Amino acid sequence: MLMSQLYSPTLRETPAEAEIQSHKLMLRAGLLRRSATGIYTYLPLGLRVLRKVEGIIREEMDAIGGQEVLLPIVQPAELWHETGRWSDYGAEMFRLQDRNGRQFCLGPTHEEIVTALVRSEVRSYRQLPLRLYQIQNKYRDEIRPRFGLMRGREFVMKDMYSFDRDEEGLDKSYWDAYHAYERIFTRCGLEARPVEADSGAIGGDVTHEFMVLADAGEDLVLHCTTCSYAANSERAEGVSVKRDPALAQELKELTEVATPNASTIEQISAFLQVRPQDCIKTLIYLADGKPVAALIRGDHELNEIKFQKFLGVATLELADSITIYETTGAPVGFAGPVGLKIPLYADYAIVNLYNAVVGANKDEHHLTNANLERDFQVEAFADLRETQPGDPCPRCSGTLEGARGIEVGQVFKLGTKYSSALGATFLQEDGTETPLIMGCYGIGVGRTVAAVIEKNYDEDGIIWPMSIAPYHVIVVPVSIKDQAQAEAAEKLYQELQAAGVEVVLDDRNERPGVKFKDADLIGFPIRVTIGSKSLEHGQMEVTIRRTKEKLNVPIDEVVATILGIIKDGE
Repeated sequence: MLMSQLYSPTLRETPAEAEIQSHKLMLRAGLLRRSATGIYTYLPLGLRVLRKVEGIIREEMDAIGGQEVLLPIVQPAELWHETGRWSDYGAEMFRLQDRNGRQFCLGPTHEEIVTALVRSEVRSYRQLPLRLYQIQNKYRDEIRPRFGLMRGREFVMKDMYSFDRDEEGLDKSYWDAYHAYERIFTRCGLEARPVEADSGAIGGDVTHEFMVLADAGEDLVLHCTTCSYAANSERAEGVSVKRDPALAQELKELTEVATPNASTIEQISAFLQVRPQDCIKTLIYLADGKPVAALIRGDHELNEIKFQKFLGVATLELADSITIYETTGAPVGFAGPVGLKIPLYADYAIVNLYNAVVGANKDEHHLTNANLERDFQVEAFADLRETQPGDPCPRCSGTLEGARGIEVGQVFKLGTKYSSALGATFLQEDGTETPLIMGCYGIGVGRTVAAVIEKNYDEDGIIWPMSIAPYHVIVVPVSIKDQAQAEAAEKLYQELQAAGVEVVLDDRNERPGVKFKDADLIGFPIRVTIGSKSLEHGQMEVTIRRTKEKLNVPIDEVVATILGIIKDGE
C-alpha cells in the first residue's frame, strides 16, 4: 500500500470528544471517525486491526469445535416475549416496527434467536454437543455512551453458544471456551485476567469476565494479594462473620435524640460526634413488590445484586418516598430497625456492632445505643455489602486490592434458562425429552482493540503488537524526490511484498519529520528509513517501534532482518 493512496487522515490535535488514550489515538491515527454519539465508522487502518483480531478469534473458536454462523440483527419480538426479556431488557433495547405493525428489536444479544434456530433442527443427543458462534454487530441504547469503543451503541462482538446434553458436557464447553479466551487475548498482546462476575441480564449461575487491568477501565476488580482469587466488585464476596462474645460491650440505654436537618450518615456522624461505622443504615426496598429492609453499616454500601440473589426475588427496587413514609412513618433518611414491621436482613458487618446509631422512624430523630436482639431482630445475616479494597480475601488469609479493569470478554453457564423458555429440547438415549443445556461466550472485538491501545502506547502514538498491527512495516525514504532513495525504497517495498510482509511505502512529498510522526502515531512496528547517507554506506536504518532501537542493516540483509523481527514479535 502506498501512503499517498492510503485513506488514513491523521490529526495533530486531539478532538474534544475523546477522553481516554485509546479513543484519542484511534481518532488521531485515522482508525476511526464518529458518525453519531456511540457510533463509529472504521477507516481502513482500524478495520485491518479489527479483522486481525477477528481472525485470531476464528482460529481459536474453530479449534474447539465452533462453527461460524451469521444470525440476523433484526429479531422478532415474539422470541423475546417467550423468554420474558422483551420487558426485562429495558430502555437499552432498540425497538422498531415494520410496515405491518409487527414489533422487532435490533439485537443487543442473540440467545433467543440462536436457541430458536437450534430447537427447530436438533432432535437427538447424537447431534450434541453443538457450538455455534458469530462475529456480528450488536446494538444497545446506552444511557451514557463514552470512551470511544469502550461503551458504544453499535459494536462488534463475537458470541458463541454451546448446546450440550448434560452438566458434564456444559462444563467441558465452558472450560474449553475459557481456555480459548486465554489464548486469544495472549495472541492479541493482552494480559486479560479472568475474574468471577455477575451474569446480569444474560442470566446463568456461573460466569467469568476477562479483565484487562488499566486506568481507563470502568469496572473495579478486587484481587487477592496472596491467592488467585479475583472478582468484579459486583460479585466479590465478603467474609461471613459470627457473633463473637469476646467483642461484646455493655449495652447502654436506648435513647431518642432530635437530629434536625441531619438525614445522611455524614450529617448524623457530624451532629452526634460518632463515626460512620458506629451507625446502621436502614434501606427500604420492594422485593417482588413487598417491602423489606436491608441493614448496612454506615460506612458501607449495599450491593443490590447480592441482596436480590439472597432474597431469590425476580425484582428488587429501592422504595420511593411515599412507600418509605407508609412503611416507617418517617421521611427518607430517618428509617431504623427498631419497631419496624417488615422483614429485616442484615449484612455480616452488623453482627458484632453494639450501641449503634439508627433512625428513629420519626422525622428529624434518631436512636442511639440500638442493639441487636435486645432492640430489634433480623430474619437473617448475609453478605450484602459492596466488598472494598482492604477487605479480607474470602478464600485465604490475604487482603483484597482494587484495580480498574476493562472487560474484554465473558463466559456464562446458562443452563436451561433459554431452552426451557423456548421449548428447545432433545431426546436422550432412553427417549426422555430434555431441555438443552446451554452456555454463552462473548468477546467485545472493538473493545479488545481499544484495550490493546490502552496498554500499548507512548507519547508518540500507538505501539501495536505484531499480531494485530494494521501493517508490519513502513518504508520511509527521507526525500521521495531523490531518485536513488525512491528507487531503493520501491525495490525494498516490492521485495517485502514478495516475502509476504504487510508493508506501506510512504511515497508522499512531505518533510521527514511529518512522515516519522505519522509512522509513530499509527504505530507501525517496524520503520525502514532510507536516506542518502545510509545508501552511501550500503545500509538502511531499521527502527523497532516498541523499543525505539535503531539498526543499521546492510541493504541485502534488510528483508531477512525484518522477517526475523516479525517472527520474534508474533
